Amino acid sequence: MRTEAGRVHGLDEALDRWLGPCDAADRTVLERCEGPVLDVGCGPGRLVAALHRAGVVALGIDVSDVAVDLTRRNGGQALHRDVFAPVPAEGRWRSVLLIDGNIGIGGDPGRLLRRCAGLAAPGAQLLVELAAPGRSGGTVRLRLEGGAEVGPWFSWGRLPVDDVEGCARSASLRVHEVWSEGTRWFATLVT
Repeated sequence: MRTEAGRVHGLDEALDRWLGPCDAADRTVLERCEGPVLDVGCGPGRLVAALHRAGVVALGIDVSDVAVDLTRRNGGQALHRDVFAPVPAEGRWRSVLLIDGNIGIGGDPGRLLRRCAGLAAPGAQLLVELAAPGRSGGTVRLRLEGGAEVGPWFSWGRLPVDDVEGCARSASLRVHEVWSEGTRWFATLVT
């Protein structure tokens, strides 16, 4: 992954986690889920599949056909959808997940939180993974590069723990809980 400023970040460690089984940090999210659950940017579906195995109704959405196929192969349900386009059961999800940095989708965490709040049922929760305290927030332009293949530039946002209160408030959400597991940080936001 390359930033417009020219910095290159390897994704090997992240890919290993995304493609692997749920870890201890993931389990702290799963134990807080109330079904039905919508996993926005579900990737290869480790969370959706784990919820399915636990008997919780869950659906993943992702803009990547590969991610949707992997989720289905892993035993979860997923659809090829952009979160900013129509999504099944809008306004009826009890839990909406933005995990693995997916608060960055679209480059504007506030806009994404407002959209996800609209997908959630009244009194529902958004479970969000955040950048660690002290990290910078904001928007960056990125592109994925692999060998001779170079993807298009896209906007990606980052929301550190320090800024979650204000961002949640701007989306008419309330921070219910903030927690960490290992090096990962999370928040439960309620509608």
